Amino acid sequence: MARDPGRVLIFDTTLRDGEQSPGASLNLEEKLAIAQQLSRLGVDIIEAGFPFASPGDFNAVQRIAQTVGTPEGPVICGLARAAKGDIKACADAVAPAAHRRIHTFIATSDIHLEHKLRKSRAEVLSIAGEMVAYARSLVDDIEFSCEDAGRSDPDFMYQVIEAAIAAGATTINIPDTVGYTTPSEFGALIDGINRNVPNIDQAVISVHGHNDLGLAVANFLEAVKNGARQLECTINGIGERAGNASLEELVMAMHVRRSYFNPFLGREASSSEPLTGIRTEEIYKTSRLVSNLTGMAVQPNKAIVGANAFAHESGIHQDGVLKNRLTYEIIDARTIGLADNRISLGKLSGRSAFRARLEELGYNLEREDLDDAFARFKELADRKREISDRDLEAIVSEQVQQQDQATYSLKLVQVSTGTSLQPTATVTLVNSDGAELTEAAIGTGPVDAVCQALNQLARVPNELVEFSVKSVTEGIDAMGEVTIRLRAEGVLYSGHAADTDIVVASAQAFVNALNRLVAGHQRSPLHPQKAPLPVGDMAPADRPRL
Repeated sequence: MARDPGRVLIFDTTLRDGEQSPGASLNLEEKLAIAQQLSRLGVDIIEAGFPFASPGDFNAVQRIAQTVGTPEGPVICGLARAAKGDIKACADAVAPAAHRRIHTFIATSDIHLEHKLRKSRAEVLSIAGEMVAYARSLVDDIEFSCEDAGRSDPDFMYQVIEAAIAAGATTINIPDTVGYTTPSEFGALIDGINRNVPNIDQAVISVHGHNDLGLAVANFLEAVKNGARQLECTINGIGERAGNASLEELVMAMHVRRSYFNPFLGREASSSEPLTGIRTEEIYKTSRLVSNLTGMAVQPNKAIVGANAFAHESGIHQDGVLKNRLTYEIIDARTIGLADNRISLGKLSGRSAFRARLEELGYNLEREDLDDAFARFKELADRKREISDRDLEAIVSEQVQQQDQATYSLKLVQVSTGTSLQPTATVTLVNSDGAELTEAAIGTGPVDAVCQALNQLARVPNELVEFSVKSVTEGIDAMGEVTIRLRAEGVLYSGHAADTDIVVASAQAFVNALNRLVAGHQRSPLHPQKAPLPVGDMAPADRPRL
């Protein structure tokens, strides 16, 4: 890849760093659905996962490489620590892709060297060169990251970068791992690399940053002004702790302010050429898909994709917008694909129309899954006069979520409650052997009673840490969408479901979370990191923090 690709490359890490958001774990079908939509969105590189972490992660990266990594598609990238086992697993996982990349990293800050790696600067310098060279022997496209670059000694980092490029790195990533830097500092860091690394002209400079101080997007835009040409970001800004730089905010900032950013890319200020390859009309659809599948709601006041992003409450604003939208809107909502598709389908709609609308929304279901989703759609259409896109998203995201080999499926839920009744629930589950299990329980309310009964059936210790319910659409017959998060042994497991009956949606969401919890317990977590780790599942605490 050229040192200056002529535009800003978008490296999406929703499926790797984004999935590390507490409770946001995705199954294989969900990852494939998101990867396919990211390809439609036009991202340049998809970081599909961390193949060495577990057989499940390896399989997901490999399937994405097979499915999405076409000659016309994006680069498929996997993450690897600077260790041969990690790098080999990564190379094998991305091998089916037409365009493949290994992204390897090692920390360069003194605090990480002393307390995490327990290695000297000389050792890290040697490892960086050796492991990049090994990666380059397997794949031509190599990205190298200086973990915790924001707190690293610049002079030492320059040495490591120079050695990595000399060994074959084609992209150098500068991560603000802990979200510590300010825009002026981050810009100066990129500028310093450009001025002090002799062979930097042989690599693309990339940036990765977290939003702990709410500065990730601002930091990245400053980095672009100082020569960065790849931005590592996530849909809706999800990720570790406070999240990552938000893809939609970065792309639209450069889209709306092209005349400001053009000169930094060597263009005339008046140039109308896009600064990225993103198809902006796919942004809103992608945001909704990721929100639905991860169960992580987008806050209403979120820039670009929040529910209030194009809403006007103030009378002064309303008056201005009615006269000319430019008075208070700098973005046409249609630019991000936001259109009013309130009534799309009804009870008389057929499979072909249903499938076509799902494909427009970013879902491509296999025949059996499509049949199940269509059956749910017909069932809902009998109870609800108007079916909106949001209803369809709720139906299909739940369908996709259940593609894991579920230990339990919900067969029956029945509750009795009222002002003079003790809330009671009766629940029947079917286990993986086909046996039916029934339990009754009382609670402080009908949902609590349902959860108590389900816990008695599953007998897996957990703590309910979040229960949220929201209306998918307006009206008395609206579907209610429930998200539940369970904590077990310090790990969060999420489940979500939607139904016109809130109690049924709550029961199904709890079962979905329980299935993920049980699947998590069936794996064999490793002990805390003593690099390099043996082959096998990687405990959450051992996952990388770029």
